[in-house]
Amino acid sequence: MKNNLFPIAKEGWKFIGFSIFALVLFNILDLDFLGLLSFLAMLFFIFVFRNPEREAPSFQSNSVVSPVDGEIVSIEEIMDLDYAYKVEIDSSYFNVSVLRTPLSSSVKSLNIQRGSRLSKNNKLMQQINEKAEIIFEDNEGNRLKLVHVLKRSFDSININATESKYFLQGSRYGLMLDGITTIYLPQNFRLNITIGNEVKASETLIGYFS
Repeated sequence: MKNNLFPIAKEGWKFIGFSIFALVLFNILDLDFLGLLSFLAMLFFIFVFRNPEREAPSFQSNSVVSPVDGEIVSIEEIMDLDYAYKVEIDSSYFNVSVLRTPLSSSVKSLNIQRGSRLSKNNKLMQQINEKAEIIFEDNEGNRLKLVHVLKRSFDSININATESKYFLQGSRYGLMLDGITTIYLPQNFRLNITIGNEVKASETLIGYFS
């Protein structure tokens, strides 16, 4: 994913291919209505799997940018040994689904849990829905944790990263369609966002390590 520079993310090629095949087949069989549905499906897949280029961030070295596109829906202080703040970002099918590294760092740990795809209004969503948990750590020991949880997505979370792999800030490391991303941040972090902000992966500043 990191090196995928095509305008459509590679995870979407199979869906687009199936819809093109169905479009051709239904046109051969003169099934116009089904052909129209296949055409609309193809446009939908092209839209949700779009993979636009983003300008490289020009923030300070201790900055953190948003890993996803979406809306800030929650900012909380938490009682935890490692983290003091929790920021939730809600992403939908209207947002670009590509995941981007929030700071130049290495993957300290990675855990992917396959599961259900319940609505975000379901109380069991955080416990049993499919999720990916990633901890990034930079060269100065600053660490943050990302938890990506699917909502009612038709595709799995795709993470193209391994433990100890190093990423530059803003690099692509995966894809998530229709999910919620939670960023866990330590006490020495200064937030630069508020609830209701629309954020863009690699372009919106979340804040700084102090």
